[in-house]
Amino acid sequence: MGRGKTEIKRIENPTQRQSTFYKRRDGLFKKARELSVLCDVDLLLLLFSSSGKIYEYHAPSVQSVKEFIQKYEAATQTTILRDFRMERNAERAKVEKLCELMEKELRIMTVDERENYTVPSLEVLERNLETAMERVRKEIEHKIDSEMNYLENMVRERQEEGYGLCDKLSHVQTFNDIAGASTSFNHGLDLKLGFN
Repeated sequence: MGRGKTEIKRIENPTQRQSTFYKRRDGLFKKARELSVLCDVDLLLLLFSSSGKIYEYHAPSVQSVKEFIQKYEAATQTTILRDFRMERNAERAKVEKLCELMEKELRIMTVDERENYTVPSLEVLERNLETAMERVRKEIEHKIDSEMNYLENMVRERQEEGYGLCDKLSHVQTFNDIAGASTSFNHGLDLKLGFN
C-alpha cells in the first residue's frame, strides 16, 4: 500500500522543517533537471529559504540568471531588472551638479566688486543659500528612501510569488504521490487476482 495523504501545513519542528526543505528542494531540482532534458526547455528555479539563503537551478542552455530574466523581459515586455545603482548615481550626479551651480552662483555673487555689500545683506544671502542646500539634501534623502522602499516591496512580492509557486508545486507533488501509490496498489491487486 502507498503512503497516506500528507496534510500540507507548516512544519512546527525547526529541525524537521529544515530536513524536509532540503529533501523537497533536491526533489524539485531533480524534477526541473528532468523537465529541462526531456522537453528541451529553458527554465529557471529560484528558492529562498526561511533564513533568506537563495538556491537556484537553471537549465544548461541558460548561461546565467540575468540572461534568463532578460529573455523573460523581452518575451513579456516587462521590466524586472533595473540597474538601480546607475539610476541612483545619475540622480546623485544631477543633485551634485545643482549644488555646484548654487555654490558657483554664491561665488559669483560675492566676487562682484562693483556692489557694495553690507554684512547683514551677505548674511541673508548666505542663509538663503544654506536653506536651498538643505532642501536639496532632503530631496536626495527622499529619493533614496523611495527607491529603497520600491526595492524592498519588489523583493517581498517576488518572495510571495515564490512561496505561492512552492505551495502549488507541493500540491502537485502530493497529488502525484497519491496517484502513483494508487496505480501501484491496483497493479499489485491485478497480479494477485490473476489479471494481466
